[in-house]
Amino acid sequence: MRLAWFSPMPPIATGIARCSADLVAGLAPAHEIDVFVDLRNLPGRGQATTFRSAHEFAPRQLLRPYDLIVYQLGNSSHHDYQWPYLFRYPGLVVLHDAHLHHARAACLLRTLRSDDYRTEFAWNHPQAPPAAAELAVAGFNSHLHYAWPMTRLVTARARAVAVHSPGAAGRLRDEFPSAAIRTVRLGHGTPVSAAEARGLGAATRARLGIREDAFVFGCFGGLTPDKRLSQVLDAFAAIRPHVPSAHLLLAGRVPAAFDVRPRIDALGLGDCCTLTGYLATDEELTGCVVAADVALSLRWPTAREISGPWLRCLAAGTPTVTIDLVHTADVPALDPRTWQAGGPDPCTVAIDILDEAHSLRLAMKRLATDEQLRASLADAGRRYWAAHHSIEGMVEDYRALIDEVRELADPPADLPAHLLSDGSATLRTLAADLGVTLPIPLGA
Repeated sequence: MRLAWFSPMPPIATGIARCSADLVAGLAPAHEIDVFVDLRNLPGRGQATTFRSAHEFAPRQLLRPYDLIVYQLGNSSHHDYQWPYLFRYPGLVVLHDAHLHHARAACLLRTLRSDDYRTEFAWNHPQAPPAAAELAVAGFNSHLHYAWPMTRLVTARARAVAVHSPGAAGRLRDEFPSAAIRTVRLGHGTPVSAAEARGLGAATRARLGIREDAFVFGCFGGLTPDKRLSQVLDAFAAIRPHVPSAHLLLAGRVPAAFDVRPRIDALGLGDCCTLTGYLATDEELTGCVVAADVALSLRWPTAREISGPWLRCLAAGTPTVTIDLVHTADVPALDPRTWQAGGPDPCTVAIDILDEAHSLRLAMKRLATDEQLRASLADAGRRYWAAHHSIEGMVEDYRALIDEVRELADPPADLPAHLLSDGSATLRTLAADLGVTLPIPLGA
């Protein structure tokens, strides 16, 4: 089967790029795949897979149509180049984030397309007051975008939409009962045995200057406000009297707009807190993950995504504390208020966001003093990862889904006019300025 694959790819340093690289490699033996990327991020030659600028897609599709087009879509600017294609050329859309508002609003408003944004907002959320769109137009966005996910247009035009959890799929089916919503496993992370973890963790601690006998809590990935770092620092300061050897490892990039260092200094944590800065390789990140005794994989608010750093922790056998979210409700977890399990073989401790401060302190204190519980979570985490998040399992799901979606029909193009424009009107205007009259239709 010939597949057109739209996704950022390495060296773009995102989880979606890494995921796509693994998928293309796993599917390539059975399919002919052309990967279409943003021209500005076109990888160098010498790759095993064919990488092309997205500008090449339309003529290739016209001359020899692909059997299926796959869009790997996320809530970041790395996916901006995909928007003109996914509405004109329907296919399989894989939503790595079930909220797209931040990225779509930024894409339109950055290019001075306020009217298009207002139109899309109204189409996506017909029950919302039209004036709500003015919040973003005026620059008051960020957390407000979480109230309106902006996924209706994408879902209406796709042959099928795939997400990575039953919870996210259930919510989309409730919102769009006529859409073809599917679930595929997200493969991410590298399995690390207990023996490998001990050796790599000790080496990483030595390199970072963390005592061998310290009890290390870790936070991984971009250190943004939604990782709950202010709450983590407060909880860490509160449990230190109970865990004198406690150390906090913050492994990842610290954004300039959210520098946690002043808060660390204000709490007097400078002597027991390590910030690594940006980690350039997967090996560095894995080293930090196994250097931690417990990982604090918190995220709120959320775009209903599955956390890549959390999956790395599960694969490496690092016990985790997470937030109980609607799209991860199927994950068996312990509630730190009762220490009762929400399913068999709990693989994480999940806290209620409405009881965050209290529950986070309970979880951190218990995990720091209960070695048997940590060992149980580590083993269960490895089992859960192997069953739900291995790369092999992800490729297997895609093989079946691609075969299914290929047979589905394109949905009707009942969309705002600007989404179906082929750009010919703009081209005619530019040509007219040069005194050139173009044929109607183009190519005639």
